[in-house]
Amino acid sequence: MPHPESDSQPPADSSAEQEQLTSLPFPPVTHSHILNCSYHNWHPRYRTLTPKSRAIPLTSSFVSYLRADGIVLPPEDIQPTDDDNNLDAYSDDSAGEEPDPSTEWKEIHTQVKSTISEFGGIVTPKLNWSAPKDASWMSATNDLQCRTPNEIYLLLKSSDFVTHDLEYPYDGCVADSTDSSSPSDANPPDIPYHLVLRKYVNFNPSLEFRCFVRNRVLLCICQRDQNHFDFLFPMRDSLRSRIQAFFDEKLKDTFPDPNFTFDVYLPPPHQRVWLVDINPWAERTDPLLFGWLEILQMKDPIGIQEEDGAEEQFVRLSLNGNNPTILDLGAAGESDSESESEEDLDAESDDDNPFLPEFRLVKRDDPEAYAFTTPQYSASKLPKEVVEASMTGPGGMSEFLGKWQDILAKQTQESDSDSEGGR
Repeated sequence: MPHPESDSQPPADSSAEQEQLTSLPFPPVTHSHILNCSYHNWHPRYRTLTPKSRAIPLTSSFVSYLRADGIVLPPEDIQPTDDDNNLDAYSDDSAGEEPDPSTEWKEIHTQVKSTISEFGGIVTPKLNWSAPKDASWMSATNDLQCRTPNEIYLLLKSSDFVTHDLEYPYDGCVADSTDSSSPSDANPPDIPYHLVLRKYVNFNPSLEFRCFVRNRVLLCICQRDQNHFDFLFPMRDSLRSRIQAFFDEKLKDTFPDPNFTFDVYLPPPHQRVWLVDINPWAERTDPLLFGWLEILQMKDPIGIQEEDGAEEQFVRLSLNGNNPTILDLGAAGESDSESESEEDLDAESDDDNPFLPEFRLVKRDDPEAYAFTTPQYSASKLPKEVVEASMTGPGGMSEFLGKWQDILAKQTQESDSDSEGGR
């Protein structure tokens, strides 16, 4: 029978097909699942497996500051010089100063400064779920390295990812009840927001991987950095074995939910696995080199049984990324012959666990390997001229906004001129 996607005949009910294409068959995402994936919930359980970090509980006044429009930062802690003291005696600039927003959350401001100092002077920030990666263009280093509290506040207030954490954490979720049709806004639990400061570590992005877990089975793995790295291919089997062993020993039976995704980092010499993050099993999590529909339709070895009571089957995913082969374990002779013929695939796996998660890397000849070189989060970035305008001149944000409007007006004029010239 041909695969439905290869059938040349159009479906009888195009509207039903369209609905299927626009909605993914996810199980209901509950409020508790989102909370279980919050850093402050899972980090205490896996503290020894993660890079050094500190989760600072946030007050309602600080959360209100993050939600507020505009960017007003606390005054920098600059030690006054003798010349400054002499000038202060003859001038009074207090009338023109912006109010200090940190007066409402002095304790948090102090904790942020002390944590930066404790972690060697450089940290990377995130909220409960998201890091402000989309706002890295606001940083002088074009990444998430922060050396002062104001650099942290600027990234958090400029990030759409952080705004989503604040405003829409339960978007598309259902209440925790036996009735999956419960409305998404049925008394969602309050969220204890935390600012997570992680000691800066210069990760090699080629060694970060995203892992997908369904029914407590490690289903598939892929690169996080979406570029081709030739040296990864000879290491694929050993990396897969390390990640599988880490999952089986540390996460499989300890995380509260059976479905989730997690990110890991394997620094050289690749003998240790660091847990970087845990993400919801939901459409909001980027599947990277996979598609969510592809992942949701993958087979796993959790007792595939037909309605008529057919024998259990295991699915083995091939190492080269081809279609999976199904091993029928009902007949002992067939099972033995299949196992012997695929002994090389099981060299590093448990005899009781013939299932191998698919490990997808970007190949040299993949068209995506070249398209992936486009900077990430480009929809959240601004032109180079805008960034330069925001970082120069004494006028601060007001001058920046004026220059940004001038740039937009200039682009509009050029567009109009091109249109008239083409007529």
